[in-house]
Amino acid sequence: MADTHNAPVLAIDTSVSVAVSVVSSDGETLVSHVVDAPRQQAEQLAPLVEGALREAGITAQDLGSVVVGTGPAPFTGLRVGLVTARTIAFAAGVPAHGVCSLDALALGAARSLGLGAGEEVVVVTDAKRREVYWGRYRVTDDGVATVAGPGVAAAAALVEDGSVTGAVVAGPAAEAHAEVFAPVAARVATDGPTTPDASLLVEIASARLAHGDELPTTPLYLRRPDAQAPGARKRATG
Repeated sequence: MADTHNAPVLAIDTSVSVAVSVVSSDGETLVSHVVDAPRQQAEQLAPLVEGALREAGITAQDLGSVVVGTGPAPFTGLRVGLVTARTIAFAAGVPAHGVCSLDALALGAARSLGLGAGEEVVVVTDAKRREVYWGRYRVTDDGVATVAGPGVAAAAALVEDGSVTGAVVAGPAAEAHAEVFAPVAARVATDGPTTPDASLLVEIASARLAHGDELPTTPLYLRRPDAQAPGARKRATG
């Protein structure tokens, strides 16, 4: 990564599970851990980060930057990762960079499923309220490119508007909605990755920084927080 000055990078994602990686300045993944605790990000993240840094043989002061997944995801879990990443970066005096979590999920799906250049993949994660967070990507020679999204919608709505037509559907919410997606998708890959690989956030950030892109850590909530005062919701959808 352009601004790490040969220092390792810490990557964090709490959009689906709790994922933490430490990546060397030359792109080698030194440590990578995932804890499937979608409702326990606050309890799990700090010890996971501490353990990853210790396993890599470094402290936060040795980092060159911090990369964090910006969602989309429900408010509470996503906020934990963003605040932690910003706090570590501030304390270490290094930049914090944000990458859409679906970008890493799509890149991981393309590679693990062996998709070729030109093929398209739609990744879906659970947005609660019978909806999914989604993004559509085209596989390129060196990664994936966004075609549409990120967004939040009911699975049936994505079928109706053509958002998944002809694409491979993958991600942690793919299996739950397989019957809805199957008639129009190229296939529903229930064997693909179920959480963003934090190390892929670093790879994506590195490429974008090299092109001069700005990578703000602005969260992609896409809708209002789930925790609201009584009467704030217009309707309940389950």
